[in-house]
Amino acid sequence: MAELSRVRIWAEALIRLHLDPRFGAGAWSFDFDRARRRAGLCNYTERRITVSRHLAARFDDDEIHQVLLHEVAHALAGSAAGHGRDWKRIAAEIGYAGGRTHDGEIAHELAPWVGVCPAGHEHVRFRRPTRPTSCGTCARGFSRAHLIAWQKR
Repeated sequence: MAELSRVRIWAEALIRLHLDPRFGAGAWSFDFDRARRRAGLCNYTERRITVSRHLAARFDDDEIHQVLLHEVAHALAGSAAGHGRDWKRIAAEIGYAGGRTHDGEIAHELAPWVGVCPAGHEHVRFRRPTRPTSCGTCARGFSRAHLIAWQKR
């Protein structure tokens, strides 16, 4: 589990190292956000890199370091790069070894909506479900036989 104070120190060091304003990148900053499903974000408008405080506290040091490198690579590549060739090249150059997106743990216990299908598979949502949803584990496509019953915590 990464300590948030250490995460901030790492983030600020990576920003100083790779996004130094003397090299035309402008003044970038770091902060934590309240995201529950995504690990990090590169905000080009505010020139700010943020990391989920909920997920950072769960990740080990190597995982959170990779999240920080991922977001710094976005800042270096620019908003038009997305997760394309230029972003991949820059990410590899600065030491990022992960994939395009975060596929790890999310903060399930913070989701206000919990659903269960007839077979007992549990699903969570962070926004109120607005239409019928079926269980993707039980059936590949939509199936009324596998509808999820939603409940607010």
